[in-house]
Amino acid sequence: MTVPPAPAASGTVGEATDTTTTTQTPVRVASVMPDVVCMNLQAAQNRIHQAGVFFSRSTDATGRGRHQILDRDWIVVAQTPAAGTPFGEGDAILSVVKNSESNPC
Repeated sequence: MTVPPAPAASGTVGEATDTTTTTQTPVRVASVMPDVVCMNLQAAQNRIHQAGVFFSRSTDATGRGRHQILDRDWIVVAQTPAAGTPFGEGDAILSVVKNSESNPC
């Protein structure tokens, strides 16, 4: 005589129930900050992407709080962290001015 399997917790006969939950910790890949000073903002962002980091920020170096709508119209005059420094998502901050403005490049 065979005995049918007991109903699983979900109520379906023979269905396995997994009550464990797993939490994945984001893996932080070490990237090295490229030198992007004197590049236009779009090219600088592309270089940062090539280094494996996809989120960077830019700020108006004049302090006027202007937004960088067309990235190609801005030039990077300073960067944090320095070139060659390990960095990750959100760590790159690029200080920029309009292409037509005075800059050290």
